[in-house]
Amino acid sequence: MCARTLGRTDHIETPAASVVESMPSLSRRSLLAASAALAAGPAFAAVAPSGGPLDVIIVGAGAAGIAAARRLAAAGRRYLVIEATDHVGGRCITDTTSFGVPFDRGAHWFYLPDSNPLIKVAPHRGDIYPASLSQKIRIGRRYAREGELEDLLSAQVRATRAIDEAARKADLACAQAMPGDLGDWRATIEFVLGPYNCGKDLAQVSSLDFAKTAERRSAAFCKPGCGALLASLAQGLAIQLSTPASAIESRRGVPTVETTSGTISATAAIVTVPTNVIASGAFKFSPDRRDLFARLPLGSYDRIALELLGNPLGLESDDLVFEKSSNTHTAAILANVGGTPLCFVDVAGGFGRDLAAQGEAAMFDFAVEWLGGLYGTEIKRAIGRKQATRWNAAPYALGAWSAALPGAQSARRLLMDRIADDVWYAGEAAHETLWGTVGGAWESGERAADAVLRRLGGVKQAAPAGETKPTRKAKPSRVERSEPRSYGTPRIMREER
Repeated sequence: MCARTLGRTDHIETPAASVVESMPSLSRRSLLAASAALAAGPAFAAVAPSGGPLDVIIVGAGAAGIAAARRLAAAGRRYLVIEATDHVGGRCITDTTSFGVPFDRGAHWFYLPDSNPLIKVAPHRGDIYPASLSQKIRIGRRYAREGELEDLLSAQVRATRAIDEAARKADLACAQAMPGDLGDWRATIEFVLGPYNCGKDLAQVSSLDFAKTAERRSAAFCKPGCGALLASLAQGLAIQLSTPASAIESRRGVPTVETTSGTISATAAIVTVPTNVIASGAFKFSPDRRDLFARLPLGSYDRIALELLGNPLGLESDDLVFEKSSNTHTAAILANVGGTPLCFVDVAGGFGRDLAAQGEAAMFDFAVEWLGGLYGTEIKRAIGRKQATRWNAAPYALGAWSAALPGAQSARRLLMDRIADDVWYAGEAAHETLWGTVGGAWESGERAADAVLRRLGGVKQAAPAGETKPTRKAKPSRVERSEPRSYGTPRIMREER
């Protein structure tokens, strides 16, 4: 998932004046691990397991599908994961060829690393490192001063508090709850809380969905990449790639999936297809469930990755930078990613969607001009290779991650229950507090697998030694605990970007 999620920031500071000189470098082992994970396709099962009918068919090999498959495998059940694309990971893909270093085209941040289920099962814990708890605010050609940062903090506290208070009364649009005294920080706050965190402008985001998200005060990165880690966790699973599914229905009480290679039946099914794909009718349920999934549409979030040689921005490794904007034509910077020359310019929401629809050339032009306005036009001479994602045009994604429409937050709970005869849904959209995150998708997949196991009668054989136990339930949101939020200095960290 391209990431994101609602963070409440912890610390803002002005930038160090020095140019990066001793950034942590990627180890050869980390790079090899990333490459091996991405080349995992041939190791997956090319056909359904032999030896009898399937217990479970899983549609989609993203985080939720992989988590469900691992749970079922540990329980000794016969399952098959079918994936429409030629790779695992869904909206979590690490590209190691475009720049010669890991480039996460989708998810990049891991929230709550101490309890994140993926980090707990990561094969190389040394590849995980903490994200900085600081960010920078650019005002034209300079950074914000201390007093300006205090004004921003105060305004953001008022904005988030107003949304939370509104959610206690009614599930309306976040934009309707925004206070009128945000001053000239309004556009910046609206970008951070809306497009950057939800993939949508605040007019399209449920205040209750916003308020229910769990507090996320810490984050981490993975040196080989988020997608590479996810691919490594799929090793040894029965996964059939390049097998698009178009529909699922119950035939004489048996869930049956229509694919380009024919039909596949099992005693139970877990569907992890993104909500936009189902709402579009590209993947059909019988009976029709498009209206339900349309209540949780995916937002827009894309990444313009630039190789900036010589660190022309003068930033540290993994520095996060926003600008004090006056309109919606803005972005976020993640500089010197993982100690490399990569710079992410992330665009989102309505502006990001319109820009991506114009094509990669328009995206590159915007990024170069925007960076030039903040750091000087000489930036253009430092740009090497470049890449851009366009998730809205990806046929098996059609967007970034879900955010409930105003009045539609209750749809998440509906997705957490069985949605058809012996059919369950899993994915980030089916998590009330960790929606939009890889961790949320993973927990949803495990929850769906547990429900299926109860339906089938539980474990058939002992789980292998070292198999992970069910992850701890995420802490409830502040709204659920009926407590006021604790506000630090604004720091918006994201997992699915």
